[in-house]
Amino acid sequence: MANDVASGIARGVYRLLGDMGYAGLREFKLRTRRRVDVIGLGRAGRFVIVEVKSSLGDFRTDRKWPEYVDYCDTFYFAVDRDFPVIELPAEYGVIVADSYTAAVLRPAPERPLNTTRRKAQTLKFALSAAERLGAALDPRL
Repeated sequence: MANDVASGIARGVYRLLGDMGYAGLREFKLRTRRRVDVIGLGRAGRFVIVEVKSSLGDFRTDRKWPEYVDYCDTFYFAVDRDFPVIELPAEYGVIVADSYTAAVLRPAPERPLNTTRRKAQTLKFALSAAERLGAALDPRL
């Protein structure tokens, strides 16, 4: 995430996902090599992806996010409280966040992830989480 606003939003989202029962990762690389801002994996094996938008310009110029929808069960945009939410597509969820907290403004509809993709992505998520933990415990890794 390039700027402080986006990093703050992502931090609030990460906290919210934890409160919602998801284990989260920031900057997770999908099989397509695209990197999502925040992804969460719930106890039931369901994935949520949250695309952080720090400004209306950021949203209007980003053409990558539609590719993320096929890699989750629910998809949200996360924005700050001043973002004109009316500009976001109505078929996706919306989270309003800052550096400390976040709230779901519009729930995301469920779109079940393909079973084969879910299995592969769950393994990738687990390996990525383990690698990050290992690097935090031993920076030489």
